[in-house]
Amino acid sequence: MAERTVAVAAQAGLHARPAKLFVQAAMKLGVPVKIRVGSGKEVPANSMLGVLSLGAVQGTEVTLSAADGPDGEAALDALAALLARDLDAADA
Repeated sequence: MAERTVAVAAQAGLHARPAKLFVQAAMKLGVPVKIRVGSGKEVPANSMLGVLSLGAVQGTEVTLSAADGPDGEAALDALAALLARDLDAADA
């Protein structure tokens, strides 16, 4: 299983607009990706309720995981890059 750990950059954390943008991106990838905070429960990255339930605030390190392989690696790279940006910014 491939993994990436990234700190949430959005000022509001993974709430409201940032969570919506993240979940929409995860849905478009076509690769099952899970997200968790610390050693907590993993939730599907394409689940709005699951992502919101993490309670990730700005600076929280989250771990993304997907099946090994080029598609999984690319999905993790894309979602990690998204989380590393401030999704509340006007140009997000």
